[in-house]
Amino acid sequence: MFKHLLNGLVLIFLLAGCGQVKISPTETGNPSGLPIVNTVTPSPLPTDTSTPTLTPTSTETPLPTGTPTPVVYGPTNFPANVDPLTGLVVTDPSLLDRRPVAIKVNIVPRSSNRPPWGLSYADIVYDYYHNDGYSRFHAIFYGSDSKLVGPIRSGRLLDYDLVHMYQSIFAYGSADALVNQRLLNSDFSNRLILEGNTSACPPTTANPLCRYEPNTYDFLLGDTASLSAYITSLGVSNGRQNLDGMTFNPLVPNGGVQGEQVYVRYSGDNYTRWDYDSSTGRYLRFQDNVYDTGQGEEYTPLTDRLNSQQLSASNVVIILARHEYFQRPPNEIIDILLSGSGTAYAFRDGQMYQVLWSRPTINSVLSLSYSDGTPFSFKPGSTWFQVVGVSTQATQETNGAWRFNFLLP
Repeated sequence: MFKHLLNGLVLIFLLAGCGQVKISPTETGNPSGLPIVNTVTPSPLPTDTSTPTLTPTSTETPLPTGTPTPVVYGPTNFPANVDPLTGLVVTDPSLLDRRPVAIKVNIVPRSSNRPPWGLSYADIVYDYYHNDGYSRFHAIFYGSDSKLVGPIRSGRLLDYDLVHMYQSIFAYGSADALVNQRLLNSDFSNRLILEGNTSACPPTTANPLCRYEPNTYDFLLGDTASLSAYITSLGVSNGRQNLDGMTFNPLVPNGGVQGEQVYVRYSGDNYTRWDYDSSTGRYLRFQDNVYDTGQGEEYTPLTDRLNSQQLSASNVVIILARHEYFQRPPNEIIDILLSGSGTAYAFRDGQMYQVLWSRPTINSVLSLSYSDGTPFSFKPGSTWFQVVGVSTQATQETNGAWRFNFLLP
């Protein structure tokens, strides 16, 4: 039952005396049959994705004589003014004395939901498969706030794990009853924020979610600072959390291979590309611009509606994790088993590294390492994680261009 049912815009769901509900998948599935188009004959890496075959080392490229030694942060003992999710010194250290704020963002359909709001201010974004050939974003804000984030849409089962990993406040636009059962019976149910009574934008501390263009597209948007303040006003614990796990080093690790372009395709109507920009040292995000029914993919820059800048990341990481049917189509619900460890492909500074991802406990921040257990260093800055199935293979289309076509499981 609910401990609180709040009036106003936002409903915070509290279930008194209820333990965590453990829900087991009812079925496991084979590849979904999503359309895949390969325009270039690839040169595949070995198909045994359980054991990385690229063997990068943890030795970094030496600095020129007289260059100050860069500071390495993590995986533990982060200074009070360093964001453990980006490895960057923050302008306002008080931002780190609170929980991260996670928001579920959808960019489908492209005709109305693009460009999205606020994603350029996120520390970390997870892009993962939802259903019917489409993915959705779980954006995590910590070292910076964003005045507007959205369009906010419904949650999925993986959000349960991500909220645990980052000990975050989570705003989403409700969910299927089976998904909500897992979220609302969780130990973090008092940190879930959903819309109650409709409120016009801009957001406020009292109403941190708002409606934009209610007479047409009727977008649900949120303000990260207001969401955090709202939780605090309810008396919910909102202090600094232990977010150890990631390691950051501005030096480019040795042992990588050329990786200046990354294609990730979830379906013919949902695909993306990352291009490395050597002038900024970041990967620029491009998004599907047409439904590819066989004529070929077409891309356009994905921008942030707040600042009109193209979305970019210091790190792009492809995570291979098992996907299982919790409920089969036509009402498809996928459970992504992002626990333990598995294969990952990390892109930074125009290089690609085949490494391991690790999440040893339910509250562990996802980290990367080499096969010998040595931490892999992220480049300081934001990270986008692209989650795909364990059957997905890395194929090299051209020198430095890598493709990942999503496959179940």
